Amino acid sequence: MSYIIFKKNSENLTGVVYKIAENESDLNNINFIKLEHEIIEISEQDFNNIKYYKKANAKYNNKTVFLEDFELVFKEKKDLLIYVNNFKNLIKVYLDNNSSHILFSKWNNYYNQLNNLNLDNITYPLNKSLEEYFNDLGQTSLNPLQLP
Repeated sequence: MSYIIFKKNSENLTGVVYKIAENESDLNNINFIKLEHEIIEISEQDFNNIKYYKKANAKYNNKTVFLEDFELVFKEKKDLLIYVNNFKNLIKVYLDNNSSHILFSKWNNYYNQLNNLNLDNITYPLNKSLEEYFNDLGQTSLNPLQLP
């Protein structure tokens, strides 16, 4: 089972997703205060729809999650470059402050994967998320919402 984590007392509000976790192990290794968040089980399909930016504007009501269709397009190389650099900055903060965390290697490897990404080898517009692009290539694919 997968999970979506919302800020506590935010029912029916969009834009309050805190994290997503692919499985219970990942959930147990996220750095957060559980009492301040609402943890809801979601299907693998819903998890992947969020991870790959096929669905967005998540909200919940009475433990039921609602998602809206979403289409992510990187029109130009510079758009994807901004996304990659922002994601790398988030990962770097995690790596700099969590060297002994159980998921450190996983995220360090992904940081290196992003560093080695050649944006010139991608055809634009890219009509999918970077996460789906990596998945389609059989490479590791992680979403910023999965960062511990």
